[in-house]
Formats: sequence, C-alpha cells, structure tokens
Amino acid sequence: MVIGCNFCPFAAKEIKQQSVYYQVENSTDKAICLQAFLQECTRLNEDENIVTTLLIFPQGFQQFDDFLDLLADAEDLLILNDYEGVYQVASFHPQYIFGGAPVNDAANYTNRSVYPMLHLLREEQIDQALERFPNPENIPDNNINFAREKGVEYMKMLKDACL
Repeated sequence: MVIGCNFCPFAAKEIKQQSVYYQVENSTDKAICLQAFLQECTRLNEDENIVTTLLIFPQGFQQFDDFLDLLADAEDLLILNDYEGVYQVASFHPQYIFGGAPVNDAANYTNRSVYPMLHLLREEQIDQALERFPNPENIPDNNINFAREKGVEYMKMLKDACL
C-alpha cells in the first residue's frame, strides 16, 4: 500500500535499490522484541547499504494499545542508546488509529499494515529526501485526502490484498 498508493514518495526508490531490510520477529515477549529492535539499530550502524529496516511482528502485539506500548519503549531505547537524531521509528499496525480520529476513518489506513511493524529510518536519509522533495509538509495531508477520497472499503480491500 505504501508503494502502490505513494504514501511515502521515497519508498519506491529504496525498494528498487534493495536497500530495505526486512526482519521478522516471531516472539511475543516484549523484552525480546525490544532487543530485536536494538539489533536492527546495530545492523544499520554496521551496514550503510541498508537505508531502512522493517521489523515485523506477525505473532505479537495484535492489540493496538499493546503495540503503542512497544512503540513508546522503542522510542525510549533510541534516546537511552544515543540514537536520537540518528534513527527515527515509524509504526504500522493492522488496527492503526490516529489520535483523535474515529475508528472508521479511511485516513487510518495510511498507517495500517498486515502485521504490526516498526519502521526504523536513518534521519540523515530522511533529511536528504525531504530537501529534494517539493512541499514535503503536504505529504501527510495528501495521504489523508487520498485515503478519504477512496473510502474505507477501498482502503480495506487494498490492505486485505496484501495477505
């Protein structure tokens, strides 16, 4: 969905260049999953050919609130391990709901995925991409407008087709 709907105008290039690393963590134990998150930070430190990592949790964190707790802890780990300003974490979840948005808002699908996942990005790469993109501040609103124009049923169909 991210590529097909162009939610991230920078993602297609990285997919084509095979600079996205995918790591599946099957544990449901939060401590183990946070350790896996730190291992992905280390992987990014050691391999400059990897621009971004998707840490995928097919077994755990099915409840959105549990996933938000994992995300908060992952963000804390970035700070505690001196990765603040180096890496940034984005999040995707099957039941993603933006704060203040209704559950049935099609805009939620811009961050919905088949499995819960943490997306670890290099901040330097983000900054460089944003410098070359006209009006990057409009990306979130453009995505929201696209999703709402298409509607919940269409966005749900796209997500379900990913299975």
